[in-house]
Amino acid sequence: MLKFVVVLYKLPCFSEEQFVKYMREVHGPMAERLPGLQRYVQNFPVQDPKRKHPGWHAVIELFFTDRDTMESAWRSPEGTAATEDLDKFVDRDRSTWSVVEERRIR
Repeated sequence: MLKFVVVLYKLPCFSEEQFVKYMREVHGPMAERLPGLQRYVQNFPVQDPKRKHPGWHAVIELFFTDRDTMESAWRSPEGTAATEDLDKFVDRDRSTWSVVEERRIR
């Protein structure tokens, strides 16, 4: 299994609530249509009075069977549409992404 992790920063014109709503209701369903996607996880920071905000606004996990399947997904019409949609709500200059190796300990 291959895991692709995206750390997203919202555009300043979006409140955190608007960003989460857009991710859940608009962008998330677009991402779910990626061909070959095995699992899709959206992670959002929650307010914690004992910890400062991490600065980022979402960590997204996308799982594919292998790199070829993932690259095909990005090149598909669904992948192109989801990638272009990021410009509507994400600060792409600050956001980052990478293929990662997940090591489960427990």
